[in-house]
Amino acid sequence: MNKENRDKLIALKQSVVSDLHNIDVDSYKLDKADERLNVYIKGCINNPDAHNLYELLAVHRFFVFLDKYEFRIKEVKKFVTFYERLKFSGTKGKTRYKLTPIQVFQFSNILAFYKPDTNKRLIREALLFVPRKFSKTTSVASLSINDLLFGDANAQTYVAANSYNQAKVCFDEIRNILKSLDPKFRHFKINREIIYNRIKGKTSFARCLASNPDKLDGLNASMVIVDEYSQADSAALKNVLTSSMGARLNPLTVVITTASDKETAPFVEMLKMYKAILRGEIENDSIFAHIFEPDVDDEEGDPATWRKVQPHMGITVYEDFYIDAYQKALYSAPDALEFRTKLLNVFAVDSTTKWIEAKQIEERFKDIRIESIGTYPLTMAAVDLSVRDDFSTVTYNIYSKESGSFHSHTDYYFPKGALKDHPNRELYEGWAKGGYLILCDGDIIDYQQIVNDILARAKYLQIMGVGYDPYKSAEFVNLLTYSVGGASEYIKPVKQTYGTFTSPIESFELALYRSKLTFSPNPITPYCFSNAVLDEDRNMNKKPVKKTHNAKIDSTITNLMTFYLFNNMELYETIF
Repeated sequence: MNKENRDKLIALKQSVVSDLHNIDVDSYKLDKADERLNVYIKGCINNPDAHNLYELLAVHRFFVFLDKYEFRIKEVKKFVTFYERLKFSGTKGKTRYKLTPIQVFQFSNILAFYKPDTNKRLIREALLFVPRKFSKTTSVASLSINDLLFGDANAQTYVAANSYNQAKVCFDEIRNILKSLDPKFRHFKINREIIYNRIKGKTSFARCLASNPDKLDGLNASMVIVDEYSQADSAALKNVLTSSMGARLNPLTVVITTASDKETAPFVEMLKMYKAILRGEIENDSIFAHIFEPDVDDEEGDPATWRKVQPHMGITVYEDFYIDAYQKALYSAPDALEFRTKLLNVFAVDSTTKWIEAKQIEERFKDIRIESIGTYPLTMAAVDLSVRDDFSTVTYNIYSKESGSFHSHTDYYFPKGALKDHPNRELYEGWAKGGYLILCDGDIIDYQQIVNDILARAKYLQIMGVGYDPYKSAEFVNLLTYSVGGASEYIKPVKQTYGTFTSPIESFELALYRSKLTFSPNPITPYCFSNAVLDEDRNMNKKPVKKTHNAKIDSTITNLMTFYLFNNMELYETIF
């Protein structure tokens, strides 16, 4: 996104926040419908930074509709009562749930607005664009049951998705809820793919659907639920279903989805249109859209961003889940893509590109005995620690003032006891025999051994800083801090974020391509670089990540961490 469009969206958010602050919410007496409406709306108005632009636009649009259309309080009350008597699947078995304030807002928008002096509902198509773990599929199942019980006598509800298995998720929730309502099957006939309403005077049914649209005819849909529409390659199935609704007084299509890696899918164009509706650029009052995504200037690693995109944080998902997922995303391209699409709810494709090839490192091998340099050269060190089944890595980046060049030496550690059952046993044993991999006694990495080696190298290297990952280095830092005493301020945390690595990548590349960087001959180093791909976040910050889950890129990271320390060097005295 260019700066002009970014600035427009930022200005639009400021404008809508100002408009919302001018609304007298209490004058609408929304508590008569449900107090949770006030809770949600006032929460958005009083803390707009915690809510994205399109969420706030949906709230503003709600008040426009209140002034323009009939808002039927009884419809809100009726649906809330109905919903909270249903038993949904949960971790503790069949459970009744209270609607959250945001859910009350969503269902009120969908079901309670009517065109004045008619029985025609305003909203004909709804979009819930939310990240994974919102419970969107489960909650929307209630709308199908509501249609079966209280809709047209011949209501036809269809649950559709890009695949049969995906469609079954929502449909099976419908089946299970109805089984709880009617355990003896007196009122419903429940099959694998269709549910018939046998209540007197009713011929309604609900059907699970994921098939070729060309084979569908004779449909008369009253309600359509389209699940995970972002993954659909074609709009044909959705179009066939919605086009069959012409005879219905109050047809309703509900699209529920999370983002995907398909940037040219039909949903992408649909989302653009719905955003334009919310911005007021297109007029279509029959649409309700509730969109959860980061604002244009939000950082993907900021917990405030996670809370903004996941309105059920602390209810159906917890921040620890996001923390773990983000930490994985920092090191792995597949995990980064999964985090962005499913938890940040932004469309992203595999943006990784090949970066440094093994031969580019091998061509710069230079056999220097660093213990014999003799000039006590300026050095930055960085560690990447493991516990058992991965390398621990220490890189020493040695700077020559005379030539303005860098020489990188990396020590690799692995626990001897973990070799036996390791899939790379033969490779690692070969490296160990060649003197390239240091084997620690026991089943886990010996952090004290690493500390001792750093202290030993500090006798002939002027180590100005030791960088570490603050997420996983507490024990090591304690050991090293105790060893260096008053010099502990030289032990530097280096956050493993995209913003941290952007500048070091540029510095590393400049040194590499200007032939100002050499490496101690060690086959593990080009191996690590060949496993790394360069990924870019939403704000165009860059970071090397694993191209596959099991790839090793340890020394790639530690090399860049040393350049980070050089770029941010403030102290010029030896730490040892």
